[in-house]
Amino acid sequence: MAEIEDAIERADLESFTRQPPKTLQARINFLIKQLKTTKAVAAELGVSQRSVERYRKGERKHPPKAIADRIEAAVRQRWQPQVRKRRQKRAATTGGITVETRARFGYTAPVGTTDDGRLRRLTVHLPPAYAQRLFNARNAGADDRQLRQIIAEGLKDVYFQACVPRNSAA
Repeated sequence: MAEIEDAIERADLESFTRQPPKTLQARINFLIKQLKTTKAVAAELGVSQRSVERYRKGERKHPPKAIADRIEAAVRQRWQPQVRKRRQKRAATTGGITVETRARFGYTAPVGTTDDGRLRRLTVHLPPAYAQRLFNARNAGADDRQLRQIIAEGLKDVYFQACVPRNSAA
């Protein structure tokens, strides 16, 4: 998974009103409820249908790490979709999103001067229009490079080209 996609996923996790199922049985039962059949769950997880049935009955309680990670990811992906949509709609219409990034800023200058480039951390609140573009691109299957471009345009407009007077010594 790409970095931007990961960040959006982490933000979604913060919006949950209830925690996803913790036990393996509960997770499998949730997936069966969502996907309707054990065959569909097996196809989603890349395991046999019989393995899904064993997990569901509690006959197998400790799947291999790779499969356990796939189960957890599948549950998180489907957990509370209405809560996710509501939060994204609010960000895209009224709230906007906050982006935190690190980048090297500065001018071409001798090493050690104040204009020398150095790593800085920016935390910028982007308006709803950029949140809407970001979510639309993500839902359309945009890759990380395209998502970064949208965020970069937002940072350019809001932070670097803002028509805000800078503090100056009088």
